[in-house]
Amino acid sequence: MYAVIETGGKQYKVAVGDKVEVELLAGETGELIELPRVLMVVDDNNIQVGKPTLEQAKVTATVLGTKRGPKVVFFTYRAKEHSRRKRGHRQNLTQLRIESIQA
Repeated sequence: MYAVIETGGKQYKVAVGDKVEVELLAGETGELIELPRVLMVVDDNNIQVGKPTLEQAKVTATVLGTKRGPKVVFFTYRAKEHSRRKRGHRQNLTQLRIESIQA
């Protein structure tokens, strides 16, 4: 059994026991949170697809902690103008372990 969920503007395919890193969510380490935006649930031969979400479905997960993602560096310049700018960004992430999928 697996589900496709949406959080932080991204979609993730998750199954029970999976560990996944998503955009920063409110929640303390060890807390159980509910991910309500379930787009699809597949259970053996039964496939449920939402329009756009499944109203009765939900995915629960345990917060394992928070961390920062890899640094993304972007560099802009204008040739022959001595205009250069180097910037970086590290996204805050939440680590989750999927506990249950309810369809």
